[in-house]
Amino acid sequence: MQPITVVTTAGRPDEISITLAQKACDELGLRFEERKKRSVAKIGEHLNANVIVAGKNRYEYYPKDAKAPFFFHPNSAAFRLKRVARGEHDPLLDVCQLEKGDSFLDCTLGIGSDSMLAAYQVGEEGTVVGLEADPNVAFIVQKGMATYDTSELPLTKCMRQIKVIQSEAVAFLQKQPANAFDVVYLDPMFEEVIEESNNFEALRDAGQHITLTEEWVCEAIRVAKKRVVLKAHFRSTAFEHFGFKRDIRLTSKFHYGVIEK
Repeated sequence: MQPITVVTTAGRPDEISITLAQKACDELGLRFEERKKRSVAKIGEHLNANVIVAGKNRYEYYPKDAKAPFFFHPNSAAFRLKRVARGEHDPLLDVCQLEKGDSFLDCTLGIGSDSMLAAYQVGEEGTVVGLEADPNVAFIVQKGMATYDTSELPLTKCMRQIKVIQSEAVAFLQKQPANAFDVVYLDPMFEEVIEESNNFEALRDAGQHITLTEEWVCEAIRVAKKRVVLKAHFRSTAFEHFGFKRDIRLTSKFHYGVIEK
């Protein structure tokens, strides 16, 4: 039986926590479960449930039996943006070749680090849309990007620019006209764990694991005006199988691939 999802508060809830919990219930159509001094693990076990916790400063998502909670944090985007702002290169931006005013569709938003880099590159006149299939993850990331408290620029501006849409990628692409986005970006979860990426373990537990398919790639090519970009583990056969020109990075555990229109 698939676990349900419930919303609860922090261990010692205040008015802010209760208000945030109600907001999550209303937007996601979920039931509220009083904390009653129970641990999140105990609530999840008792109800066979994933649990969203409305804390004082953020939402945390505990998928059933997950090792760690998932919550929004700018993660690697912060130092990547600082490097780009200093004029250094970023591999994603190099391969996407985004220009000011371009539109960028991230089919697998996750924590949103790559989309933040894209938002910086396309500027305020550009468009960045991020898709997340799991409704709970989409909610956590959308609220986090809208409210994360940081005075760092350009980080804050980039987060606020991204439009988060809860949708499975192929379903969204099928509804788009041809050439709707300049660049379509695919980053399905790696088949193999990259040990250095321990900060993504919570996302791996929370997010949906969707395999790249012929239909997905074909729809991405149709919707892309300039190019489709794929990020995958360096051992992945997806590059050759789907016709991507691989950008080999000898010192990295992941590679990028490009299909030019």
